[in-house]
Amino acid sequence: MSRVRIIGSYLSPYVRKVLVFLDLKGIDYEIDPIVPFFGDDRFAKLSPIRRIPVLTDDRTTLCDSSVICQYLEDRYPKPMLYPSDLVARARVRWLEEFADSRMGDVFIWKLWNEVAINPYVWGKPTDKDVVDNALREDIPSVLDYLETELPSAGFLCGDLSIADIALGAIFRNAVMSRYSVDPTKWPLTAAYVARVLALEPFARLARFEDLSRRTPLPEQRAALKEGGAPITSETFGTATPKRGMMLA
Repeated sequence: MSRVRIIGSYLSPYVRKVLVFLDLKGIDYEIDPIVPFFGDDRFAKLSPIRRIPVLTDDRTTLCDSSVICQYLEDRYPKPMLYPSDLVARARVRWLEEFADSRMGDVFIWKLWNEVAINPYVWGKPTDKDVVDNALREDIPSVLDYLETELPSAGFLCGDLSIADIALGAIFRNAVMSRYSVDPTKWPLTAAYVARVLALEPFARLARFEDLSRRTPLPEQRAALKEGGAPITSETFGTATPKRGMMLA
Protein backbone atom coordinates (compact mmCIF):
# COMPACT_ATOMS: atom_id res chain seq x y z
CA MET A 1 0.00 0.00 0.00
CA SER A 2 1.32 3.42 -0.93
CA ARG A 3 1.31 6.14 1.67
CA VAL A 4 -1.91 8.13 1.94
CA ARG A 5 -1.65 11.79 0.99
CA ILE A 6 -3.97 14.39 2.48
CA ILE A 7 -4.29 17.89 1.03
CA GLY A 8 -5.57 20.49 3.46
CA SER A 9 -4.73 22.77 6.35
CA TYR A 10 -4.29 21.52 9.91
CA LEU A 11 -6.70 24.30 10.94
CA SER A 12 -9.64 22.90 8.95
CA PRO A 13 -12.08 20.87 11.08
CA TYR A 14 -12.76 18.60 8.12
CA VAL A 15 -9.07 17.88 7.59
CA ARG A 16 -8.76 17.29 11.33
CA LYS A 17 -11.65 14.82 11.20
CA VAL A 18 -9.85 12.75 8.55
CA LEU A 19 -6.45 12.96 10.28
CA VAL A 20 -7.92 11.75 13.57
CA PHE A 21 -9.66 8.94 11.69
CA LEU A 22 -6.38 7.92 10.04
CA ASP A 23 -4.59 8.02 13.39
CA LEU A 24 -7.20 5.79 15.04
CA LYS A 25 -6.95 3.36 12.13
CA GLY A 26 -3.15 3.31 12.40
CA ILE A 27 -2.77 4.45 8.78
CA ASP A 28 0.43 6.29 7.86
CA TYR A 29 -0.05 9.49 5.88
CA GLU A 30 1.64 12.63 4.62
CA ILE A 31 0.05 16.03 4.31
CA ASP A 32 0.21 19.01 1.98
CA PRO A 33 -1.09 21.59 4.50
CA ILE A 34 -2.55 24.17 2.14
CA VAL A 35 -5.42 26.54 2.79
CA PRO A 36 -7.93 25.79 -0.02
CA PHE A 37 -7.97 29.43 -1.12
CA PHE A 38 -4.28 29.00 -2.00
CA GLY A 39 -4.68 25.82 -4.08
CA ASP A 40 -3.25 25.92 -7.61
CA ASP A 41 -4.88 24.69 -10.83
CA ARG A 42 -3.81 21.10 -10.13
CA PHE A 43 -5.63 21.29 -6.80
CA ALA A 44 -8.75 22.58 -8.59
CA LYS A 45 -8.66 19.50 -10.84
CA LEU A 46 -8.54 17.21 -7.81
CA SER A 47 -11.16 19.22 -5.92
CA PRO A 48 -13.36 20.99 -8.49
CA ILE A 49 -15.24 22.96 -5.84
CA ARG A 50 -11.95 23.79 -4.10
CA ARG A 51 -12.78 22.11 -0.82
CA ILE A 52 -10.52 20.30 1.63
CA PRO A 53 -9.61 17.65 2.53
CA VAL A 54 -8.56 15.66 -0.52
CA LEU A 55 -7.25 12.10 -0.09
CA THR A 56 -5.08 10.28 -2.61
CA ASP A 57 -3.85 6.71 -2.18
CA ASP A 58 -2.86 3.81 -4.43
CA ARG A 59 -6.45 3.30 -5.57
CA THR A 60 -8.27 6.60 -5.78
CA THR A 61 -8.55 10.33 -5.16
CA LEU A 62 -11.48 11.46 -3.03
CA CYS A 63 -12.96 14.72 -1.76
CA ASP A 64 -15.31 15.38 1.20
CA SER A 65 -14.43 14.29 4.71
CA SER A 66 -17.47 12.02 5.11
CA VAL A 67 -16.82 10.21 1.83
CA ILE A 68 -13.16 9.82 2.76
CA CYS A 69 -13.89 8.41 6.22
CA GLN A 70 -16.47 5.95 4.88
CA TYR A 71 -13.94 4.78 2.27
CA LEU A 72 -11.29 4.30 4.94
CA GLU A 73 -13.73 2.40 7.14
CA ASP A 74 -14.65 0.07 4.29
CA ARG A 75 -11.05 -0.51 3.24
CA TYR A 76 -9.60 -0.74 6.77
CA PRO A 77 -12.44 -2.08 8.94
CA LYS A 78 -10.42 -2.45 12.16
CA PRO A 79 -10.83 -0.77 14.54
CA MET A 80 -14.48 -0.21 13.71
CA LEU A 81 -15.44 3.47 13.87
CA TYR A 82 -19.01 3.05 12.62
CA PRO A 83 -21.34 0.94 14.80
CA SER A 84 -22.46 -2.41 13.44
CA ASP A 85 -25.99 -1.95 14.80
CA LEU A 86 -28.25 -0.45 12.13
CA VAL A 87 -29.92 2.16 14.33
CA ALA A 88 -26.70 3.20 16.08
CA ARG A 89 -24.92 3.52 12.74
CA ALA A 90 -27.69 5.72 11.37
CA ARG A 91 -27.56 7.87 14.51
CA VAL A 92 -23.81 8.50 14.31
CA ARG A 93 -24.10 9.33 10.62
CA TRP A 94 -26.79 11.88 11.43
CA LEU A 95 -24.68 13.49 14.16
CA GLU A 96 -21.69 13.52 11.84
CA GLU A 97 -23.84 15.36 9.30
CA PHE A 98 -25.11 17.75 12.00
CA ALA A 99 -21.51 18.54 12.93
CA ASP A 100 -20.41 19.01 9.32
CA SER A 101 -23.37 21.13 8.22
CA ARG A 102 -25.18 22.97 11.01
CA MET A 103 -22.21 23.23 13.37
CA GLY A 104 -19.92 24.03 10.47
CA ASP A 105 -22.18 26.90 9.47
CA VAL A 106 -22.24 28.28 13.00
CA PHE A 107 -18.79 27.60 14.45
CA ILE A 108 -16.76 27.80 11.24
CA TRP A 109 -18.46 30.31 8.96
CA LYS A 110 -19.92 32.61 11.62
CA LEU A 111 -17.15 32.38 14.22
CA TRP A 112 -13.84 30.98 12.92
CA ASN A 113 -14.25 32.63 9.52
CA GLU A 114 -14.80 36.00 11.17
CA VAL A 115 -12.02 35.86 13.75
CA ALA A 116 -9.37 34.05 11.68
CA ILE A 117 -9.97 33.63 7.95
CA ASN A 118 -11.31 37.04 7.02
CA PRO A 119 -8.66 39.07 8.85
CA TYR A 120 -5.64 36.84 8.17
CA VAL A 121 -6.38 35.58 4.64
CA TRP A 122 -8.41 38.38 3.08
CA GLY A 123 -7.41 41.35 5.23
CA LYS A 124 -11.07 41.93 6.01
CA PRO A 125 -12.05 43.08 9.53
CA THR A 126 -14.16 40.84 11.73
CA ASP A 127 -17.88 41.52 11.41
CA LYS A 128 -18.81 41.95 15.06
CA ASP A 129 -22.54 41.71 14.31
CA VAL A 130 -22.10 38.26 12.74
CA VAL A 131 -20.08 37.04 15.72
CA ASP A 132 -22.45 38.54 18.28
CA ASN A 133 -25.47 36.97 16.61
CA ALA A 134 -23.75 33.59 16.55
CA LEU A 135 -22.89 33.83 20.23
CA ARG A 136 -26.35 35.06 21.19
CA GLU A 137 -28.58 32.84 19.03
CA ASP A 138 -26.94 30.24 16.79
CA ILE A 139 -24.47 28.64 19.19
CA PRO A 140 -26.95 28.32 22.09
CA SER A 141 -29.42 26.65 19.70
CA VAL A 142 -26.78 24.10 18.68
CA LEU A 143 -25.74 23.43 22.27
CA ASP A 144 -29.33 23.08 23.46
CA TYR A 145 -29.80 20.30 20.93
CA LEU A 146 -26.53 18.55 21.75
CA GLU A 147 -27.33 18.64 25.46
CA THR A 148 -30.27 16.31 24.72
CA GLU A 149 -28.15 13.92 22.64
CA LEU A 150 -24.84 13.54 24.45
CA PRO A 151 -24.08 10.94 27.15
CA SER A 152 -23.11 11.76 30.72
CA ALA A 153 -19.99 9.60 30.32
CA GLY A 154 -18.04 8.01 27.50
CA PHE A 155 -18.99 8.43 23.87
CA LEU A 156 -22.17 8.58 21.83
CA CYS A 157 -22.57 4.86 21.19
CA GLY A 158 -20.31 3.43 23.86
CA ASP A 159 -17.23 2.99 21.68
CA LEU A 160 -15.63 5.95 19.94
CA SER A 161 -17.26 6.61 16.56
CA ILE A 162 -17.15 8.89 13.54
CA ALA A 163 -19.75 11.14 15.20
CA ASP A 164 -17.48 11.78 18.20
CA ILE A 165 -14.61 12.56 15.82
CA ALA A 166 -16.73 14.96 13.73
CA LEU A 167 -18.11 16.80 16.76
CA GLY A 168 -14.68 17.08 18.36
CA ALA A 169 -13.18 18.40 15.13
CA ILE A 170 -15.65 21.31 15.06
CA PHE A 171 -15.31 22.07 18.76
CA ARG A 172 -11.54 22.30 18.38
CA ASN A 173 -12.05 25.30 16.09
CA ALA A 174 -14.40 26.78 18.66
CA VAL A 175 -11.63 26.48 21.25
CA MET A 176 -9.16 28.14 18.85
CA SER A 177 -11.73 30.91 18.40
CA ARG A 178 -11.58 31.40 22.20
CA TYR A 179 -15.07 30.03 22.72
CA SER A 180 -15.75 27.56 25.50
CA VAL A 181 -19.00 25.80 26.37
CA ASP A 182 -20.51 27.14 29.58
CA PRO A 183 -20.70 24.12 31.94
CA THR A 184 -23.43 25.75 34.04
CA LYS A 185 -25.76 25.94 31.01
CA TRP A 186 -24.66 22.86 29.07
CA PRO A 187 -22.91 20.54 31.54
CA LEU A 188 -23.14 17.36 29.44
CA THR A 189 -21.80 19.10 26.36
CA ALA A 190 -18.96 20.83 28.19
CA ALA A 191 -17.81 17.56 29.78
CA TYR A 192 -18.16 15.66 26.50
CA VAL A 193 -16.09 18.21 24.58
CA ALA A 194 -13.34 17.99 27.20
CA ARG A 195 -13.32 14.16 26.96
CA VAL A 196 -13.15 14.06 23.19
CA LEU A 197 -10.49 16.75 22.77
CA ALA A 198 -8.34 15.02 25.41
CA LEU A 199 -8.04 11.94 23.18
CA GLU A 200 -4.50 11.29 21.96
CA PRO A 201 -5.20 11.77 18.23
CA PHE A 202 -6.61 15.25 18.89
CA ALA A 203 -3.79 16.07 21.29
CA ARG A 204 -1.14 15.00 18.77
CA LEU A 205 -2.56 17.36 16.16
CA ALA A 206 -2.83 20.31 18.53
CA ARG A 207 0.87 21.19 18.33
CA PHE A 208 0.74 21.40 14.53
CA GLU A 209 -2.46 23.43 14.72
CA ASP A 210 -0.91 25.84 17.19
CA LEU A 211 2.20 26.12 15.04
CA SER A 212 0.02 26.89 12.00
CA ARG A 213 -1.84 29.58 13.94
CA ARG A 214 1.38 31.28 15.04
CA THR A 215 3.09 31.21 11.64
CA PRO A 216 2.36 33.47 8.64
CA LEU A 217 0.87 31.54 5.73
CA PRO A 218 3.94 31.79 3.43
CA GLU A 219 6.13 30.29 6.18
CA GLN A 220 3.80 27.58 7.47
CA ARG A 221 4.96 24.69 5.30
CA ALA A 222 8.60 25.08 6.28
CA ALA A 223 7.73 25.63 9.94
CA LEU A 224 5.54 22.54 10.07
CA LYS A 225 8.20 20.41 8.41
CA GLU A 226 10.79 21.63 10.89
CA GLY A 227 8.32 20.93 13.68
CA GLY A 228 8.04 17.27 12.67
CA ALA A 229 4.84 17.23 10.62
CA PRO A 230 4.72 14.57 7.85
CA ILE A 231 4.90 17.10 5.02
CA THR A 232 4.73 16.02 1.36
CA SER A 233 7.72 16.57 -0.91
CA GLU A 234 5.63 18.70 -3.29
CA THR A 235 2.76 21.12 -2.76
CA PHE A 236 -0.39 22.14 -4.58
CA GLY A 237 -0.20 25.52 -2.89
CA THR A 238 0.25 28.88 -4.55
CA ALA A 239 1.03 32.37 -3.32
CA THR A 240 -2.13 33.98 -4.65
CA PRO A 241 -5.49 33.18 -3.00
CA LYS A 242 -8.69 32.43 -4.90
CA ARG A 243 -12.05 32.48 -3.21
CA GLY A 244 -13.71 29.14 -2.75
CA MET A 245 -15.43 26.96 -0.17
CA MET A 246 -13.90 25.25 2.87
CA LEU A 247 -16.76 23.02 3.95
CA ALA A 248 -16.37 19.25 4.20
